[in-house]
Amino acid sequence: MRTDLQRELQHCRGLPSPPGVALQLLRLAQDPDAMMATVSNLIGKDPALSARMLRVANSPLYAARQRVENLTQALSLLGLNATLTLALGFTLSRQMSQPESNCPRERVWKRCVVAALAARLLGERVGQRQLEELMLAGLLQDIGVLALCQLFPAEYQALLDQALDNAALLLSERETYGADHAEIGALLARHWNLPELLTDAIGQSEALAQVQLPPFQACVRMSGLIADIWMGQDTEQAHLGAQAACMTHLSLGPDTFNGVVEDVRTMLPDVCEVFDVHISSPSQLRAILDDARELAQLRALRDLQEAARAREAAEEFEGRARRLTEEARRDPLTGIFNRAQLEHVLGKEFEAAQRHGWPLSVAFIDLDDFKQVNDRWGHLVGDEVLRNFAQALQVYLRGSDIVARYGGEEFMIVLPGIDAATSANVVRRILAEVGRLPMTFIDQQPLHVTFSAGVATQDGAHAFPSIEALLTSADKALYTAKRDGRNRVVSD
Repeated sequence: MRTDLQRELQHCRGLPSPPGVALQLLRLAQDPDAMMATVSNLIGKDPALSARMLRVANSPLYAARQRVENLTQALSLLGLNATLTLALGFTLSRQMSQPESNCPRERVWKRCVVAALAARLLGERVGQRQLEELMLAGLLQDIGVLALCQLFPAEYQALLDQALDNAALLLSERETYGADHAEIGALLARHWNLPELLTDAIGQSEALAQVQLPPFQACVRMSGLIADIWMGQDTEQAHLGAQAACMTHLSLGPDTFNGVVEDVRTMLPDVCEVFDVHISSPSQLRAILDDARELAQLRALRDLQEAARAREAAEEFEGRARRLTEEARRDPLTGIFNRAQLEHVLGKEFEAAQRHGWPLSVAFIDLDDFKQVNDRWGHLVGDEVLRNFAQALQVYLRGSDIVARYGGEEFMIVLPGIDAATSANVVRRILAEVGRLPMTFIDQQPLHVTFSAGVATQDGAHAFPSIEALLTSADKALYTAKRDGRNRVVSD
């Protein structure tokens, strides 16, 4: 790395800093006890940011059944993690798209917007759970351009003007500075105190083709190659290069890869509206995708397409099956929240619901006739049923919902922002889905379970004086469900 560049980066002289809202969002994003009410209040102070969160909630990325009309509805739909991550991305991206310097950033900024969408869609295909973080990493992967524009405006402007595409720009950067904008961007990300996951992804976003990366970083790396289909001079060559790289680094077959490109093409106008840019699809792209579809039909005749889908389904299942490392707040058997952590989190959610008038629903869930499972097949089988049941609950809940093991075969789910009628329907849907899913196999025969559930809601119609009163109401409804025959959901 060039000495003067290294000195500037080491001492952070002249480097951009994130705005005040971004600094507060960064602190909240790294706080495991952050509350939606705090995030909502912060975002609500920024009209432009509030408007973007509404637009993204109404975009095809989240596809709500009904149009979201206000910020509270938008944040409830997105959930806490998505809200923090997307809001942080929008706030930091203002730094990248500001026109105050003489550096022509428009092409680079458009590439980042396409890459952000591509990173999220790639993450969906390979079973990544951190989709919003992927979108943020894709959006910020070229922040090194921001640093170079600010440190060496005239010199770097000349490099941008001369580069025909991203590959040419990288070559010029390495020749001129001894480092490319991805390496420089990682240093800037550390200066901004971005999470290490994002910093690593930014630093590896232009890694050499032979470097093997973990799935998260690989999705970000491949997203830039997909963006070059839109931003490069040779659309067909960029498409072939990105397809080959996705096969090598993400094991994506041609059909799946072209599905990602098609989804980017379809969803890009809505995403561009959110980010206030205009990006046209290359004229060749539709013909390339049409040719790919014809080839897929020929492969389907030879059953190759079905084999690819089966492989992708297996990979997706394996991705869901990964569990987080057991922590102090996790139940050691199931990996979900234990009772102590549930009481801690529920206390904060109850306080927020009272303060802001938001609904808060809780559901007690008790596995039906679970004692018979232990008595007939033993406690090892019973433990496996409990683990698989806890995992199944998480599949059908939002990221902002809370699921915990209350004790024995009893579980509890907490649904912030969900009213009484909706929460009962959510639990009934879970009951229907879980009833069809085998919890384990005995002598190659599936073992199914049912459960009884009692739901109670704190809202305008039911104002409980305390958490204990709310839980007592849910427990009373659970008793009614068990008394009336089990395998049902009762609301108090």
